[in-house]
Amino acid sequence: MTDRHFQTGQPHLLQAAGITKSFPGALALDNVDFTLQAGEVHALLGENGAGKSTLVKCLTGAYRRDRGDILLEGRRIDPRDTLDAQTMGIGTVYQEVNLLGNLTVAENLFLGRQPMRFGMVHTREMEARAKVLLAGYGLDIDVRRSLSAYPVAVQQIIAIARAADLSGKVLILDEPTASLDTQEVKMLFDAVRGLKARGLGIVFISHFLDQVYEICDTVTILRNGRKVATRSAIELPRLDLVALMLGRDLEAETRERAVHTAPEGEAALQFRQFGRKGHVAPFDLSVHPGEVVGMAGLLGSGRTETAEVLFGAAPADTGEARMDGRVLKLGSPRQAIAEGFAFCPEDRKHDGIIAELSIRENIALALQARRGWMRPVPRKEQVALADKYIKALDIRTTSREKPIGQLSGGNQQKALLARWLALNPKFLILDEPTRGIDVGAHAEIIRLIEDLCARGMSLLVISSELEELVVYSHRVIVVRDRTHVAELTGEDVTPHKVMQAIAEAGHGHVPAHDQARGAAE
Repeated sequence: MTDRHFQTGQPHLLQAAGITKSFPGALALDNVDFTLQAGEVHALLGENGAGKSTLVKCLTGAYRRDRGDILLEGRRIDPRDTLDAQTMGIGTVYQEVNLLGNLTVAENLFLGRQPMRFGMVHTREMEARAKVLLAGYGLDIDVRRSLSAYPVAVQQIIAIARAADLSGKVLILDEPTASLDTQEVKMLFDAVRGLKARGLGIVFISHFLDQVYEICDTVTILRNGRKVATRSAIELPRLDLVALMLGRDLEAETRERAVHTAPEGEAALQFRQFGRKGHVAPFDLSVHPGEVVGMAGLLGSGRTETAEVLFGAAPADTGEARMDGRVLKLGSPRQAIAEGFAFCPEDRKHDGIIAELSIRENIALALQARRGWMRPVPRKEQVALADKYIKALDIRTTSREKPIGQLSGGNQQKALLARWLALNPKFLILDEPTRGIDVGAHAEIIRLIEDLCARGMSLLVISSELEELVVYSHRVIVVRDRTHVAELTGEDVTPHKVMQAIAEAGHGHVPAHDQARGAAE
């Protein structure tokens, strides 16, 4: 492609040149070019904050671009909003399915364009058309049931079917696999390949490099609001891709793991036959100061349930916990916080951040909860706290007063960590701390884990990214069927040994997607 000039001859399906978009205090897109061919799956990659979402919103009319041109099938377009773009042929499906769970599948597929008869919705025809439409995606389901009755993967395919049926030319998939397991990803990719065969152009945004190389033909990389490269996926080595995204080599992706020796002496934290019926079987766990205990297992194996029991979110009904020989009360998160525990949950959007509150308010939240609402944290102290951790953790924002929901995923994660580090905890639980964040933030979180360990903090880190987990863990606990089934130490802390332990426990192989979800973006 000739930068910022449209080519003559056979037109691209979608072509953009010189797209520029600025916000107060920030240039989000700086003369970005992008092309998409019919029958192509084109990955749009970059760190959080690189400009991916802004470019998509400019292409779909959600944002009005400041400068630049867009052509669809060789014709200049200027979508006024997302509905206008959809009418032109450009549809978008996001990570969180934007459909109505209380309506039936058929109603969701044809919402706003239901077949009518005598002024009434022709339900039988709508349901028949819905079955035919979904059959093209290999789905044979009861379209009369509520959408919420089906798993997320099926809901994603229904959203894709609706968007493709409405638009029919360009489909933008924004992190569509973030909440899916291996088999669900396969189901979704089968649907994507079917659309590709029909000649749709598909823009695929993802943090999972393995998936990018599996499904995509072409890769465009953005960095700091600029396009840095467009390459054929098959000709672009992974390390080169990471370097293009970061503008530097990623040390965490290439270094060898040193064998970690667990700290000597008695463990500071000891859990004996700790568990909760129907949640996680009773387990023994000890953690020394300055030790990172990793936790691995298939999705739904009991990793998060373990964290919830430890933190009092699902209080244990058996066993006891001790710290420095003293019996702990862990009947609620408030009691756990009082005992020096901290917990960064897996789903930061639903269980972590309060999107409407500022970064400052979110960081001060745990400190305020520990003090009690009758002793408000003075604003001056909140400001000092926020400024300290925005600088220390490199939280990229134009203001501490910005709503945290407007930050990228990696910066939200760092703000959540700041919330708990402000309490100076003795025991920090991190559940999937690097899931869904960009490569740069990913490396920074890993370095932070190692730094906290060096400072003597006790950590439990839950991760599906085995290649990463073994780098910083002294020991790895393997969980299956909500039971702790193995503990690996010393030279046994390797991805192969962890996978072998999971496979032996589960009597099967470990899907690659579950081994290393989101390892690079």
